[in-house]
Amino acid sequence: MLNATWLETFTTLCETEHFTQAAERLNMTQPGVSQHLRKLEQQVGHGLISQHGKSFSLTPAGEVVFELGLSRRAEEKRLRDAIEADDRNAGPVHIACSGSFAMLLYPTLLPWMRAAPELSVHLEAAPQAEILAGLLEGRFDLGVLGADPDHARLEAKNLGREELCLVLPADAADTPMSFADLEARGFISHPDGYSYADDLLRLNFPDDYLGADRLSVRGSVNQIGQIPAPVAKGIGYTLLPRSGVEAFADKASLSVFQLPKRRWHELWLVVRRGRCLSARARYARDLVEEAADLLR
Repeated sequence: MLNATWLETFTTLCETEHFTQAAERLNMTQPGVSQHLRKLEQQVGHGLISQHGKSFSLTPAGEVVFELGLSRRAEEKRLRDAIEADDRNAGPVHIACSGSFAMLLYPTLLPWMRAAPELSVHLEAAPQAEILAGLLEGRFDLGVLGADPDHARLEAKNLGREELCLVLPADAADTPMSFADLEARGFISHPDGYSYADDLLRLNFPDDYLGADRLSVRGSVNQIGQIPAPVAKGIGYTLLPRSGVEAFADKASLSVFQLPKRRWHELWLVVRRGRCLSARARYARDLVEEAADLLR
């Protein structure tokens, strides 16, 4: 690669068409300008100027190198402009989290998106392992995980925790609920539902709960926003993090039944260690924290 300093000296010399003026513009001596020229010619392997007394003209190789110098300078200016124009309302930002937290977060992002036409927000609901991999690979600016990843290349901030909820129809809020009662209603399952059952139901019904594969299933849904819908209509029960309940449009038709032993999942905001976040990523981080505050 050509030496950038020598190339800039040569480009300035071509613009001024005078060694002394080039030296003054670059705050150098005239011999210094000549030395840079000779070193650049050695690096290129061709003469770059033809001198005619105190003036000079460019050789064919010099013309090409001058064009390169101007192009390099323009590219550097575009780079500096892009760095200095760190606008929170322009450019892409990529966030990954669980499906239930995505439902809670997305409404807080919409007013920002509406007010910023040049902003591009990408919110991905993904499994924990995929979020972790995407953060390490640089595909996500921000990720929300259920545990501190404790990874050398990642930084994590605890946002608090959200409760794992037993979700029933609103009219069942004050009804005593045994495991047999739940089995009679039937479980509305979903991709994370069985692990939630192993977590919460085994904790509260250790003598009766025989495993997720033995549950009486009334139905299954793989769209996070629709999981509570049958329960809101009086059909079955389900298990969801609090964010999935809070984000449901017909939340008034649901109730969260308080079991004797409660379970919480932590929320950790994770970024690449040492990564300087853009203004838009920093603002997105603030909105993530704002959404997490809704669960307290």
